[in-house]
Amino acid sequence: MRYISTRGQAPALNFEEVVLTGLATDGGLYVPETYPQFSAAEIAAMAGLPYTEVAYRVMRPFVGDSLTDDEFRGMIEGAYSSFSHAAVAPIKQLDSNHFLLELFHGPTLAFKDVALQLLGRLLDHFLAKRGERGVIMGATSGDTGSAAIEGCKPCEQVDIYILHPHQRVSEVQRRQMTSVLAPNVHNIAVEGDFDACQAMVKASFADQSFLKGQRLIAVNSINWARIMAQIVYYFTSAVAVGAPHREVAFSVPSANFGDVFAGYVAHKMGLPIKQLIVATNANDILHRTLAQNDFSKKQLLPTLAPSMDIVVSSNFERLIFDLYDQQGEQVAALLERFQQQATTLDANAYAKAKALFSSLAVDDATILKVIAEAYQKTGELLDPHTATGYLATQTCAQDPATPVITLATAHPAKFAEAIVKAGFAEGAPLPLHMQDLLEREERYAVLPADLAEIQAYIADKQAQKTA
Repeated sequence: MRYISTRGQAPALNFEEVVLTGLATDGGLYVPETYPQFSAAEIAAMAGLPYTEVAYRVMRPFVGDSLTDDEFRGMIEGAYSSFSHAAVAPIKQLDSNHFLLELFHGPTLAFKDVALQLLGRLLDHFLAKRGERGVIMGATSGDTGSAAIEGCKPCEQVDIYILHPHQRVSEVQRRQMTSVLAPNVHNIAVEGDFDACQAMVKASFADQSFLKGQRLIAVNSINWARIMAQIVYYFTSAVAVGAPHREVAFSVPSANFGDVFAGYVAHKMGLPIKQLIVATNANDILHRTLAQNDFSKKQLLPTLAPSMDIVVSSNFERLIFDLYDQQGEQVAALLERFQQQATTLDANAYAKAKALFSSLAVDDATILKVIAEAYQKTGELLDPHTATGYLATQTCAQDPATPVITLATAHPAKFAEAIVKAGFAEGAPLPLHMQDLLEREERYAVLPADLAEIQAYIADKQAQKTA
């Protein structure tokens, strides 16, 4: 399995190299040169299997010879042993043809755990094999940071630095990160928004000289291993509702496009997905692009669904690369225009996107209304992100005979403000293992949104470790 850059100018890499590299040297994102194919019989044979076995079957082709079968199986078993539900990603029926895929049973109560519990193990293995130590640098709009920290805190070969927008994540999200006091964990609250955090991470990958030779590693969804691990639950849930003998649809709350891109890859691999519905909050670049071919940046709006408070959707580039028939120069040119002005996808690319994708943007007032109405109708208390997906299913589902699976991306306890505003005065209780979270000691630095200052802080911390 070889991986190529979406901008066409970086060397092809194997799986191990891709996991350790993250962003390509030409600024692009790595994708497989070709996608493995699963027959209907192979998909049908996944029915009733443990999640870990389906995970092994779905992901094994992407790994190539970078790991032995036993090494990879061991990592998968270890990654999902920390989940509180035996099914890892259980599915619930909400009504006759609407299902909820619960992705919040990992240690930090968000779907990011599914990938990051595995990624931490991959990184530690590959670095130890090379006799190296790595520096992880990531940006988070809320959930990625805590999941990355939880996945990497036991790692012996890595130090992790997570940037989050100061005072723009929920208190539970912040404390899940900042109360981890492991010596290899460092949290930076940036006086800016998520896009500023993400831009500084990308700039640091483009020029890593500030680390004086240490390897910089990505844990954001620019890292292919994140996407790879998320493909699995599309297969497990689709098979649970009748695939491959019937088509299925998915509704995915998404802003950075990584989670829904995993669904697109599952579709490319042979899973019979009829429709992918993208749900966003008021920061609606994905909805505007998919619904109106308006590929343009707008000012970021803080919302009650903060994990989707993103203006520049990094992983959308991976879809664009496929829509443009893997023509990296065209992708690079389009993204250059996007940085300067409003632009559009070409007619052929846009038509291909419209054939599979639908979308909906949901504002804060509507999110609160949906949380209350969904609870009244189904008895399920939805977090604000999942609420956007729930409404998108009701609004955008094209065929009433096709089952739609809405991805429940986080536990409602992570977003107490929205839950209380929706009329639940008691909020949503934290699980037992987190009930003392709001009393735990915190440790983090508050820094300006200045690249030089952020890099100097990290370089100084790393110098202290090697002194």
